[in-house]
Formats: sequence, C-alpha cells, structure tokens
Amino acid sequence: MVFKHDIVIVGAGLAGLRAALEVTGEGDVALISKVYPTRSHSGAAQGGIAAALGNEEPDSWEWHMYDTVKGGDYLTDQNVAEILARDAPRAVYELEHMGVPFNRMADGKIAQRAFGGHTRNFGEAAVKRACYAADRSGRVIMDALYFEAVRKGIRIYSEFQMLDLVFRDGQTAGLVAYETATGELHFFHCRMILLATGGYGKVFKTTSNAFASTGDGVYLPYRAGLPLEDMEFVQFHPTGIHRLGVLISEAARGEGGILRNGEGERFMERYAPTIKDLAPRDMVSRAIALEIREGRGIGGQDYVHLDLTHLGEKKLQERLSDISSFVRIYLGVDPSREPVPIAPTCHYMMGGIPTSTEGEVLDVEGKCVPGLYAAGECSCLSLHGANRLGCNSLLDLVVFGRRAGQKMAGELVRLPWQDAPQRPEEETARRISRLKEKGEGEKIGVLRGELQEAMTLHCSVFRTEESLKKALARIEELQDRYSRARVDNTGSRFNTDLLDGLELECLLGLAEAMVHAALARRESRGAHSREDYRERDDDQFLRHSLVWRRNGRVQVDYKPVTITRFQPKARTY
Repeated sequence: MVFKHDIVIVGAGLAGLRAALEVTGEGDVALISKVYPTRSHSGAAQGGIAAALGNEEPDSWEWHMYDTVKGGDYLTDQNVAEILARDAPRAVYELEHMGVPFNRMADGKIAQRAFGGHTRNFGEAAVKRACYAADRSGRVIMDALYFEAVRKGIRIYSEFQMLDLVFRDGQTAGLVAYETATGELHFFHCRMILLATGGYGKVFKTTSNAFASTGDGVYLPYRAGLPLEDMEFVQFHPTGIHRLGVLISEAARGEGGILRNGEGERFMERYAPTIKDLAPRDMVSRAIALEIREGRGIGGQDYVHLDLTHLGEKKLQERLSDISSFVRIYLGVDPSREPVPIAPTCHYMMGGIPTSTEGEVLDVEGKCVPGLYAAGECSCLSLHGANRLGCNSLLDLVVFGRRAGQKMAGELVRLPWQDAPQRPEEETARRISRLKEKGEGEKIGVLRGELQEAMTLHCSVFRTEESLKKALARIEELQDRYSRARVDNTGSRFNTDLLDGLELECLLGLAEAMVHAALARRESRGAHSREDYRERDDDQFLRHSLVWRRNGRVQVDYKPVTITRFQPKARTY
C-alpha cells in the first residue's frame, strides 16, 4: 500500500513529537513509530531536564554552556552548546505550560537538583540545575507531548518499522515500512523525512536501552552512503543494576547517594575531589571499572555499591520512588536499608547522523541532503562532544526537535515532490525472503549474542588497538555468517523473529563503524578511553570523526570543532 504525506516523522519519542507539533498545520504530517508511541524510549528518562532557571541557587546560561563544553571534553561545538543553554529556560517553561507536573519548591517555583558535571561559576562547585518530576521526568514529558499530538489530530502509524529510505535525484522521495501486525510492506511517499529513531545501545550486551534501540534510523542513511559522525563515543552510565543494566538514575547521586567500594570507601573523592560522586559519567564509569580491576569491587567481584541508606525511606519514596521499586523488584533489596549493587551499563550514543543546528542531514562534503532531517539521539549536532552531561538529553530532544520542525515548516513550500519509483519495496521484500528461505543457516539470536559479547569485551569502557582489532575481526566474521543466517518463523503477523533478523544487519553495520572510528582516534577523550594512548591529543584529534562506506570499504575522515568562547584546557573536577 502507498501512503502519501508531505512530512513523515520516524520515531514518536520526544524529538519526533516536538517536531511534529511544530509542523502541524504547515502540511500533511504523519508519525511512524516502531512501538506504541508512549513506549518510546524517551519515557525511560528518569532524572530531569537541565535549565539555568536559578530557582534553588544562582545560575546562568553561560555556566550551563561551559559545563556542556567541558563535559564533552572540548569536542562539543560551542555554537550548538550556546543555543541549548540559552533556550533551556524557555523550553522548560513551555513544557510547564503544556502540563508537565514538575516537582515544586515551597514558593511554587520549579524545584531543581544537582546532576553530574553541572556546576556554578565555571566549575567552582556543583549546582542545582535539573528540573525534575520525581524520577520519572521523561515519562511525564512524553505523556504531555503525546496528548498534544493526539489533540491536534496528528496521524500516527503505530508498530510500523522503517526498513529502507528512498531517494530520487539526491532528494528524499519516501520510505519503506513493515507493518508488524500484518507483515505487509508499505511505501510512504513524502517530501520530507525526519529521523528521530533514538540510539543503538543493543550493540552491547548490558545496556539501559530498550529492546527497540537497534539503530535502524542511523544505519539506513549510512547504508545509503551518508556519513556518521563521532561514532567512537559511547557513554557507559556508571550506575546500572549489576548484571541487568537497568538504570539507576544519576538523580540518586544528585539527591546525595554515595558510591562505595569493597572497603566501604567513598572512592570518588580520589578521582574528582571537588564534585566527587557528581563527576561526569565517563569519569565515574572509568573510576568504577578501575576499582573493580584493582580488586576493590564488593567481595572482589565485578560491582560496587551505591549507598542510599542515609537518605531515608521518606525521601526515597518522594524523590526516587521508581528507582526504589526497580531495586526491590530486580534485586530484592530495600535501598533504604541496604546498598545497591551497580556497575557501568551502555547508556547513550554521542555519535550519529551529522546535522546542522536546524536538523538538516549533512553529506560527506557538509552539504544538506534535500528533504532529510534528523533529531535526538540518532543525530549528531556535535552538542554532546565526547561525553553527554546528564539532563542535557531531554533538553536536546525538545530544543532541537523544535528547531528541526521549524526548519521543515519553512522549507516545505520550496521543496517539490519527487516521483515515486516503480516498486520501491522490491529490494526490501528480497531481503525478507532471503532470511525466511535460508533453511540451514544459523539462528539470528546466536549471532546477535556473539556480537554483543564481542563489543562488550573489546570496545566498551576501556579500549586498545589490540582489543579493537579483535572486535573488528569478529564483526567481519559475523557479517559473513549473517549472509547465511535464517529465521525460524516464516509467518507474517507479529513476526518478531524476522524483525530481529533485519535489525541485526543494522547492529553489525553500526558496530563496524564504531570500531573503525575508535581505531582511528589514537587518544583518550571523554567516553573514548584508549589505554595505549592515555592522553588527550588536541593537536591531532581536536576534531570530529566522519565514517562512511565507499565501494564496500569503510572510510574515516575528520572535520573541525567549532570553538567560540572556551579554549580547551585540562578537564578536572
């Protein structure tokens, strides 16, 4: 079936919803969501949204900008960080007016709490900058924006999975999507596409990401020949529930939680003496990994403790109720009485599809691809640099989702329709048939598990040239085996086995891009920690990586970082 809309937004998380609200009324808009919209991964965000409101203590957008740049280890494009920090208060008040139930101070103002890497007076001390709704901030913002989308009558296609992008003469012509309920392929003919499909944490074995976070929207432009930017930078959140990866929000440390090793020591005092447990996530994750490696894990094992016992049952119930519930359900631990076993978990991708500050997708030469936009975690504005600060992600989604929507609304009248190609779904149908007809191949689940094991072992918190080459060799082997892989379920309705098989192509391609970029960056910066190149090298690598495929081979090149206000210096806390 062919559907025709002026604008198709892929992904119904916060970036997609915010963009959709901005373009409604400018053209015929549709949202495609891989899952039911309110199950989008934006709803899993717990801690809050950053804005220099100064409600709890003095703050300024300049300090917020500085923290974003420093937190990104100076790989952040500073013009982008300035847009974010300046616009943050407006964005938060807009959400408040939409009905988001932020926690309140006694005088009725929005309450704020401390978060990792956020400081006052250019790093002097931690500052309360995170606006929050208990520990379910993403959930309530999602609900508010989804209500607005429904109220405005935006057409939503739930449980449709994008499988291919279609271009004509270098311009967007539409996309091919698979309807999960029926197994049918549909062509969405449109003038503009916004990719807002989230991250790809399922490349790793232990992750806080949802099962749907397989990077489809990042891989498809890459497969079409477009570049990906800064793919080597993967954030491992310090506090995932041990072995499961379920997130314990940074809000727990913002409220006063303390990390302790097997000796009961508050070890972050040694690594970040000024802001201790509220250091940026990459630094805390490395500190935990080092404590474990040096035998100071709990009982010599591969985890440490997050101690919340001193906060008391009342505060935990009021401020961290979801987190407390997770710990009780998954571990059988009462956090008001016992410390919580935690270890780093793959959480966020700083890299993705390169875009302008208005969401326009850029090609290898930095030129805009007509009709193609991206926003949210799948994109790379160069906002987060080498490491994202907590609470800047929700802010990124609503600030730059809005900007992308504004740009699309303005450009729509000038962008002509491209003719739909004959049988645009033909190639996708062949890929599906190949997976269904391989009677003797390996199972998809086996290959996916081996990929996740390899990436976790060789390309996670610490990396070396040797480990990365091992990862690359394993990926190439798995790609070869994937070409002969099979799915057991050959049916049409709700065939998740088939979708797993299609997603594995995305995961393999993105893993390959990540490892190539990591091999080429011979320094340690932010979340990219090379044990064979331990220092940051601004002379050679104060620049963004670009990875793309040409003639079947992966190419790596670089582009400059935009520096406006803050010159790079040593990153200490």
